[in-house]
Amino acid sequence: MEQDKLLDLMRELGALHQGHFLLSSGLHSDTYFQCARILQFPELARELGAALAAFFPGTGYDLVVSPAMGGILIGHEVARALGRRFVFTERKDGVMMIRRGFEIAKGEKVVIAEDVVTRGTSLLEVVKVVEDAGGVVAGLTSIIDRTGGDADLPLPLHSLARVKVQTWRPEDCPLCAKGLDVVKPGSRGN
Repeated sequence: MEQDKLLDLMRELGALHQGHFLLSSGLHSDTYFQCARILQFPELARELGAALAAFFPGTGYDLVVSPAMGGILIGHEVARALGRRFVFTERKDGVMMIRRGFEIAKGEKVVIAEDVVTRGTSLLEVVKVVEDAGGVVAGLTSIIDRTGGDADLPLPLHSLARVKVQTWRPEDCPLCAKGLDVVKPGSRGN
């Protein structure tokens, strides 16, 4: 799916918002992507998953892993398109981990899939979980890359849309300075 088509579709489906937002990264922004609004449609989710899986041709991957909550739907669809197993990580007491009896075997080649990446915090947490379990991170992918190339990731991030969106630390936020109410629509901490 082309970037412009994806962003137009996100606007149409209410998945792209303008306002004053507290992101799960802790940063503030005037733009928020709510990928769950587009992933609620199974055929669109399947199409996006197939588009992300196309970044990883061949059969050199064993497993797709995503962070809960936002990455679960797209990770599952990437795994479906690759014909591979899918598991997710989640936080317990603030620490990202594998739960629910999921396992990553030593040497398994893993693609990590996420919905939106701003600073790469969740991706890096999942990388650590995978590596601590003995897996090998072989690819990173997301629907939206809003890092602006500033995230220090161990591999290139393959995304359907690369969007330069302004973010601010809370103490530097011009929207806060204007007295605009901040909305926290993300999944972390909610």
